[in-house]
Amino acid sequence: MRLIFITLLTLIIASAIGLGTTYVTATKGTDLGTLKIGAWTARPKTGTSDVDPYSRAIIVRSGELPVGTGDGVAFIATADDNDKPLDGRCDVVVSGVTPAARFWTLTLYNPKGQLVANTLQRHGFTSQEVIRGADGQFEVRVASRARAGNWLPTGGIERYALMLRLYDTPVGVATRTQRDAPMPQIATVGCP
Repeated sequence: MRLIFITLLTLIIASAIGLGTTYVTATKGTDLGTLKIGAWTARPKTGTSDVDPYSRAIIVRSGELPVGTGDGVAFIATADDNDKPLDGRCDVVVSGVTPAARFWTLTLYNPKGQLVANTLQRHGFTSQEVIRGADGQFEVRVASRARAGNWLPTGGIERYALMLRLYDTPVGVATRTQRDAPMPQIATVGCP
């Protein structure tokens, strides 16, 4: 009787651990094949047949359609360069340059992966419409109240994510450093 009890207890504990780790990796992801430059994170292999099983599970669970390797790469940021979570009640500045790409988009999403609702229906900028300085650099202000220049309204939500998609770019699996791919800086400049 004791042997049966210990065997059942062991199976229950092993099942709980297995299901728990599967749930965590399918929702939070892993660092397999992850490219991190500053506050930006990308998984260049998600649009290929070489995608790892954990990333594949995340894609299936979220229903998102990843950018294919031949098309480009998508970077996401949920915190600024100082690891402070992006807060829609604060003013955040995304500035600098992007890596070489034929076209890029910068889009604002809520934590569930949906576009952030706002009265202007402004959800992002493209490389063709963003206002740049004489040196080619840009500055996008992400804030709840109107700002001059390139402004993305947050609607005052507490947390959000920025997604930078680079199309027709050499950035990919071989990229490792800021020098290989100069990513825009993200700074929180004001918070109530």
